Amino acid sequence: MALTPSTMLALGSKAADFNLPDVVSGKKVSLSSFTGKRAVVVMFICRHCPYVQHVQQGLARLGRDYASKDVGFVAISANDVQNYPDDSPENLKKMAQELNFTFAFCYDESQEVAKAYSAACTPDFFVFDANRTLVYRGQLDDSRPGNGKPVTGRDLRDAMDAVLANRPVRADQRPSLGCNIKWKPGREPVHAR
Repeated sequence: MALTPSTMLALGSKAADFNLPDVVSGKKVSLSSFTGKRAVVVMFICRHCPYVQHVQQGLARLGRDYASKDVGFVAISANDVQNYPDDSPENLKKMAQELNFTFAFCYDESQEVAKAYSAACTPDFFVFDANRTLVYRGQLDDSRPGNGKPVTGRDLRDAMDAVLANRPVRADQRPSLGCNIKWKPGREPVHAR
C-alpha cells in the first residue's frame, strides 16, 4: 500500500463530464444528472483501501446529512479489478448496499474519468460550484487510520456549506492521503509515474 496524496488539481478547473454506470441501479450517471444543483461533490473511493474503510461510515453519513440540500454527490471507483477484485462492480454494489449510500456509486472501467479529474488516491474529493468550477479538492478531514482523530468530514462539509451560503471556500486546502489509484498496466497518468 503506497501512501499517496491528492494531486491538488488547480482551483477554477471545470468539472470533466462523465457517463458511468451506477453499480447499484445500473443507470448511467453524468454531470448533467446534477443540473440545477448548487454544488456537486465527486469522490474517488473503492472497497479495499484501508483509508476508505476508515471513512466509509462518515461518507454514508455525509450523504444522508446533505440529502435534502442542494448538493449532488457521486462516488467513483476506477481501480483495476483484474488485480484488485475487491473493487469489482459487484463488490462495490455490496459496499453501497451495506453502507446504505444515498448517492450513486459508479465504476470507471476505462479509468478515463479518474485521469480527467487528476485523481491520485482513494479517497480523493472534489467540490464544484453551480458553474461546475472547482472550489475545493483534497481531504475529507484530518482523520487517518490510527491517528485517533474522529471522522467528521469537516473540511469537505465546510466547503459545501460555503458554496451553499454563497461564501468563498477557504483557500487553505490540504491534500487527501490514501492508497494510490490502481491503474491498469500501462495506463498510469503522467502524475502517477
